[in-house]
Parts: sequence; structure tokens; C-alpha cells
Amino acid sequence: MTKKISMEVNGASIKLDYFVESFVHHTVSGMIESLENTEPIKKLALTVDQDKADIQLNGKTVSSNKFVNMIMKTTVFGMVAPLKGVSTPVKEVKIGIEQ
Repeated sequence: MTKKISMEVNGASIKLDYFVESFVHHTVSGMIESLENTEPIKKLALTVDQDKADIQLNGKTVSSNKFVNMIMKTTVFGMVAPLKGVSTPVKEVKIGIEQ
């Protein structure tokens, strides 16, 4: 199965090597697919900022509560902060996955 992963942090595109791409894919997929009323990822647009996580899965919006938003934010921000090319503090992360 071919996958395409893209990432922007604070508006800047981040180049991902094979390891980071795979790590991001598995981490984000695990979080999204563990939520209620979700399905396997065909196309995902995830935007995480200081206040919320916007989840667009296979063309549908996935609702999230305050707890989910906090888990997404801390996990995603912590995952991307040490990457090459990321300016800190991290304020917004956009992750796209297509399979």
C-alpha cells in the first residue's frame, strides 16, 4: 500500500525521511483509528494548534472533545519539535496522509 505523508509546522513544509515518515504515519494513524466512529485512513488532514485538533478523515469531520484535543496537541507537538527544520515554539502542525 502506497502512502503519501506531508507535514507543515508553523507554516513551513518539513521534509521527512523514511524513519520519520513511518513514525508519524503509525503514531497519527493509531490515534485517529482509536477514536469512536472512525474508519481506516484513506485520506486524512489533521491540523493541531494551541486550542484544538481539526480532523478531516476520508472527507468527513471527526468530532473531538477537550481531552482528545489535549492528547493530540501534546503528542503531535512533542513528536515534531525535535525534527530538523522545525522552528520552536510549535504553534501549529498540519499533517496530511493519503493511502
